[in-house]
Amino acid sequence: QDLAGWQQRPWRMGRGGNAFSARSPDAYERHSPAEYLAVNAEHYLLDPDYACRRPALADWFAEHIGHRDTPVSGCDARLPLVQAGEVSGQASLLELDPSRVYAVEYLLAEGNDALMSRWGHSMLRLVICAPGRPRGPACRMDLAHHRVLSFRAFVGDVQISSWAGLTGAYPSRLFVLPLNQVINEYTQVELRGLSSIPLALRDEEIAALLERVAQVHWSYDGRYRFISNNCAVETGKLLQEGVPRLGAEGLNRITPRGLLSRLQRQGVADTSVVADRPEATRQGYYFASAQTHYQQLFEVVQAELAVPAADVTAWLELPAAQRAVWAEQGGLRATSAMLLLEQAARNREELRARSGLKRALGDPRGGVDAAHSALLALLDDAGQLVSPAGLLPAGGYGVPVGDERVAAEAATARLSARGVSGWEALQVELRGRLPVVQRKELQTIEDSLERLAARMRRLARDEAASR
Repeated sequence: QDLAGWQQRPWRMGRGGNAFSARSPDAYERHSPAEYLAVNAEHYLLDPDYACRRPALADWFAEHIGHRDTPVSGCDARLPLVQAGEVSGQASLLELDPSRVYAVEYLLAEGNDALMSRWGHSMLRLVICAPGRPRGPACRMDLAHHRVLSFRAFVGDVQISSWAGLTGAYPSRLFVLPLNQVINEYTQVELRGLSSIPLALRDEEIAALLERVAQVHWSYDGRYRFISNNCAVETGKLLQEGVPRLGAEGLNRITPRGLLSRLQRQGVADTSVVADRPEATRQGYYFASAQTHYQQLFEVVQAELAVPAADVTAWLELPAAQRAVWAEQGGLRATSAMLLLEQAARNREELRARSGLKRALGDPRGGVDAAHSALLALLDDAGQLVSPAGLLPAGGYGVPVGDERVAAEAATARLSARGVSGWEALQVELRGRLPVVQRKELQTIEDSLERLAARMRRLARDEAASR
């Protein structure tokens, strides 16, 4: 029943309905497990592509009813996944070769004070080897090639609603993200640390898990609930469906740390790698919140200049004009530190600006204008990219094969090109709508960044010339 889509539920006995409604060969298969078995047995026996479209089920049928007599198509071992790019709106089709995945790790984001982030966030990190790199431990350093699987609520509107999140109004989507983007999102913007815990999975289990990832990516259309079907619940279901031995004791936990504890008790997760934080950071098992780093940078500034702030939080809360006074007063180390801190100040101010614009665009009293319509159109495109079954023509089922992959790649590229230019244009327009005070604050920060960068280059040249 796990493979068929009748998933286990936390807190309650039994299983929920079948939410694998996208790319189905016959909608009637979800009527009951018995009908599912009948529909899929027919396709297993008659469709030469069945083993490519639903490989785990094909293996199950081969084990229970024997190998089929009709010819079987040769399957592309690579798994197609629509992945996000590094900039807003960017996406591409990743064709993931399971043999290039060295390991899977449980990626845990620390919690913060926000209601929906208080218990942290569960994700999976795919340790993918760079092209040409022999598969082995050195692949852990190929961060630019690693990908993160993250179940999130897709909010196709201007503002997020806590009530909608509690009641399942948002679809649950499996996002495929670059690791570097996730590190920046949590450590730099949200100031939350990340722990990457190795999972003791055999090579064949990694391959089976990735096959399940592809099935979920193309077929799953569940609902996200912040308590009962959140990131921890979804990640637990994915793990026990992809690696059946993990489901023997059940992975139904509603908090990210609860799921990690269960994996640890099963001997699957090795948390010892993050016990020594400095060593874990060097080895890529821990990514610290930038807050600690920012405080260290501020102490460099404070040791040289009598700035009017007791700590980095107070420094960043100062108006940009007050920080700008000190831009020409420090030596090379203090100037370099102030440059990095001013970049952090820009991130904070841009985050505030985005929040304010979301509130303004979401205010029904403001009516619907071109910017609001453009934003909704971009969100609609984003929704297609994280629910990629809609990118393909009707008629297929399961994991795309052959020409379907070509169509998926073309559709993804088309939406990506439109999305990148659309988000850039919208950001320019929305920045012009900011209150005058906020626009002035951002401009002062940009001016300070230019001055600090120029001073740092000048001081570095002077220091080099004096040696």
